[in-house]
Amino acid sequence: MPRQSDWDDEWDESSPLEDLDDDEPTVPCPYCRREIHEDSQRCPYCERYISKEDAPPGAKPWWLIAGVVLSLLVVCLWIISR
Repeated sequence: MPRQSDWDDEWDESSPLEDLDDDEPTVPCPYCRREIHEDSQRCPYCERYISKEDAPPGAKPWWLIAGVVLSLLVVCLWIISR
C-alpha cells in the first residue's frame, strides 16, 4: 500500500480550469460571477446558458396552446353542425 508521502509527491492541487492559458480572455458569468472563457456558451460552474441565443427553446406560452386547441374545437364543431 502506498504511503501518504508517496501520494503527496504526485498530487497536483491545481484544478483543470486553472490550467487555462493566461492569454485567453475571460469574463465573469452573469449568474454566478465566476471567471469563464469569453466564448463559452454555458457556464461550467452553474451550467446556465450565457445568452438567450445559445439557450434551447423554452416551452410555448399556455395561451398559445389554449388558443390553438380552442380554434380546433370551433372548427370541429362547425364541421359537425353542417
